[in-house]
Amino acid sequence: MLKLSDIFGQDEAIAWLRRAVEADRLPHGLIFAGPTGVGKATTARALGAAFLCEQPKGADACGKCESCRVLEADNHPDFHTIVKEHIRYHDKGGKSKGITLSIQVVRPELIEPASRKAVMGRGKVFVIEQADLMNDDAQNAMLKTLEEPAGRTLIVLLTDQPDALLSTVRSRCQFVQFAPLDEAVVRRELEKRKIDKKTAADAAALSGGSLGLALRWIEDGVVDAARELTVQIDDLLHGNPPDNLPQWLDAAAKAYAEKQLERDELSSKDQATREGLTLYLHIAATRFRKRLAETSDSDDLDRACTAIDAVVRAEEYLNANVNVALTLQQLAVTLERTLASEAQR
Repeated sequence: MLKLSDIFGQDEAIAWLRRAVEADRLPHGLIFAGPTGVGKATTARALGAAFLCEQPKGADACGKCESCRVLEADNHPDFHTIVKEHIRYHDKGGKSKGITLSIQVVRPELIEPASRKAVMGRGKVFVIEQADLMNDDAQNAMLKTLEEPAGRTLIVLLTDQPDALLSTVRSRCQFVQFAPLDEAVVRRELEKRKIDKKTAADAAALSGGSLGLALRWIEDGVVDAARELTVQIDDLLHGNPPDNLPQWLDAAAKAYAEKQLERDELSSKDQATREGLTLYLHIAATRFRKRLAETSDSDDLDRACTAIDAVVRAEEYLNANVNVALTLQQLAVTLERTLASEAQR
């Protein structure tokens, strides 16, 4: 049974939650805000287990009672998780692309069950993953439930974009901030999962403090692709442009998109491809920024800054839905022109 005491790397958030639980002052509504993959969902599950436990030990679930046993088996009638996949389930026409958690999802999955009695008598827990996907109608519809839920109820909204939630929702919830994990912590946890040290180190460095992303990027081949891209960027920095950087970026982004579609059939292939391109452009920009830190030569600094600007401009074009092939071709031309003088030094 997962317990709050098992959560690592989020000391401030866990300490606050423990105090609230032990003092019996846990609010009806909580917003867990922070980057993807840093422990928000696992913390919500551990908190929910303690909330529903028949014999809690402080702020932790006992792990032995009937409530803990059925929760551990993912079969607790009073523990509800609302996820993006519910969109397709409630879309009777089957046309949804999984973009928005509408009132057609929130009403049957949260509002209606929250108004009923708890099946096992201890209370009800609702965890909304990617709560920022809720549209305004859905958020407005849940305000009364957030403010005055029926019986003993806990509602936890998970998000990496808290500003996407309405101010009326935020004002009815306690905000709990989750921070990126230390790179050393991510690397250690990856090694615990039998991932080789080199891959663990590379994934930890790429993930920005997210264990969840590090694990996903290892599984999806992003870490291997990032190594290839790093070699190409280093060649560029030494005045040796790769044969076809736009083609490589396009192929890597499409491979990334295929993995996302395998994981979630509701994903948009085009959107996933653009997400992949944005990811690899971010990796390229990070490599150029490293060059800034490594040199004091004014010409090198100018070239690195120009390269970073070119990457940022490409990201802006992608966000504006500019043609992908044209965006990548312009980026490659700019980078080669900017860095070509290095070969003449």
